[in-house]
Amino acid sequence: MINMLKKVIIMMLTIFTVAGSGVAFAITGNEVLESNQATELVEMKESTKEKMNEYIEKYGSVPYGVTAYILNGVRIYSIPFCFVGIAIGSIFQYVIGIRKLDVRDKGFALIITIVTILLICQVLPLIFAVVVNGWRG
Repeated sequence: MINMLKKVIIMMLTIFTVAGSGVAFAITGNEVLESNQATELVEMKESTKEKMNEYIEKYGSVPYGVTAYILNGVRIYSIPFCFVGIAIGSIFQYVIGIRKLDVRDKGFALIITIVTILLICQVLPLIFAVVVNGWRG
């Protein structure tokens, strides 16, 4: 079970890294962009800066604001990744696991692991907000 958890965590980190590097490449690439693409990138950059500044104002410092912004992104993007993981676990448990009992157990363990990760990703921003606002006043 722990080995499965390590694989799932590595898979999620890889997906987040690939998704993040794709955005960075689109912003810093040396390609010539059309005017509407450049405009969209500038608008995305400005809206991201505005959201970041809102979090910084809300939490009163740059580190807390950036952390809250990142946790909000994790909360939003964890939902589709976890649904895909649950679907894969269900396939292992209910489709392949009909014939092979060891695969059925792996599918069940994967579903439990993914649901646990989903709950952590959904509750962690709330805990952060309560702790930061509660202890700092």
